[in-house]
Amino acid sequence: MLEDVPRDPFADDPNDPSAAMGELDDAEPLTAAERDEAITDLADVEVFRSLLEPQGVLGLVLDCPECGEQHFFDWELLRGNLRQMIEKGQPQVHEPAFQPDPADYVTWEYARGYVDGVIDTEERH
Repeated sequence: MLEDVPRDPFADDPNDPSAAMGELDDAEPLTAAERDEAITDLADVEVFRSLLEPQGVLGLVLDCPECGEQHFFDWELLRGNLRQMIEKGQPQVHEPAFQPDPADYVTWEYARGYVDGVIDTEERH
């Protein structure tokens, strides 16, 4: 199921800088509630993408509670992270977006509101 996850740029590299971190396979599995939430989030991302990508939106911007900064995720990286969470209990290691244009990304709340607006409009017609 992880075939659409971007390949680790250091895969098979004997000088992989993350090697010093050790293996991350000892992550605790998600609880049933956490897994259900991740599955719901993945379904939401698919809907967000289907409606927002044609409008030129490249992905979502999320506030990171750990570092206090915004992180920009394109649709594929976000999908890959959620799939990895569901299957492995932790997100994949990835490079942050390089100089993203904030105008190309929307927040989760904006995406949810956009989808709700589309649904409301369709129900009225």
